[in-house]
Amino acid sequence: MSNLGRAPQLLFEEPVPPERSLVEITAAREVDLGEGTPVRRLLPKRARSTIGAWCFVDHFGPQDIAAGRGMFVPPHPHTCLQTVTWLVEGEVLHRDSLSNEQLIRPGQLNLMTAGRGIAHAEESPPDHPSVMHGVQLWVALPERSSRVDPSFDHLPQLPVAEASGARVTVLVGELLGERSPARTYSALLGADVALDIATEARLPVPPDFEHGLVVLSGEAAIEGSSLWPGSLMYLGSGRSSISMRTTGPARLLLIGGEPFREPLFMWWNFVAHSAEEIEQARADWVAGRRFGEVHGFDGPRLDAPPLPPGRLLQRG
Repeated sequence: MSNLGRAPQLLFEEPVPPERSLVEITAAREVDLGEGTPVRRLLPKRARSTIGAWCFVDHFGPQDIAAGRGMFVPPHPHTCLQTVTWLVEGEVLHRDSLSNEQLIRPGQLNLMTAGRGIAHAEESPPDHPSVMHGVQLWVALPERSSRVDPSFDHLPQLPVAEASGARVTVLVGELLGERSPARTYSALLGADVALDIATEARLPVPPDFEHGLVVLSGEAAIEGSSLWPGSLMYLGSGRSSISMRTTGPARLLLIGGEPFREPLFMWWNFVAHSAEEIEQARADWVAGRRFGEVHGFDGPRLDAPPLPPGRLLQRG
């Protein structure tokens, strides 16, 4: 997924100790990805840019695309992050500058590691299902891993665990004794939690992690507070479990990780550890360096928007 804004703002995140036992709910920002594809952007926020190393969360759909082209995100660059794509309904075709071409379906995970630089494109295939619904997330790479070689992994099967009425698919990290094969560069957790009608569940979680929850469908009470699609719940560290209650079927996305303790810069489709790295990444994309070419996509690549006047960040 791409940040298609033509005047993106630089976000700078100083490491902040997580607040213990905090419950905080914020609303999504509606963003248009083009071709009539709206998304709910839940991270980053100016008040909170990361949950663990998770630094970007887009929830799209459910959307009826039977009469349209569906998702159509032209080739664009990334640095210093991993993209994580998870579908509830529909299909998305991924292409990247490593010559990978991969169709993803519900129950499968696409994990792309940008490292020092990669370009990719995403679109609904020509003969696509009528409904599209899913999430894409970014994971910030720590500085020690920020320039690893780019790579792509498609995981057709993921571990599933049952817990008191909840069916938990472990996307990233470990939960309920099940570990995902997805490669990570920091202590991280991601899980799809499907709850049955009138379910009460309590999930054990690492107390040194901070956590976030997104409702993909339905409605749920988390730690006694109502949560619905279009909002993000942040839970501070210090919890050994999270309580969930529903009066009907619900689908949740749980993310978490050790608090990200390094300064972080985000602008357009780049994550970096300095403003200079972002300026260089943009210059390389404009000049056709570093990121390679995405072949097979029917359309031009995205142009980088102009940088803000002056330096990206003035610190005093």
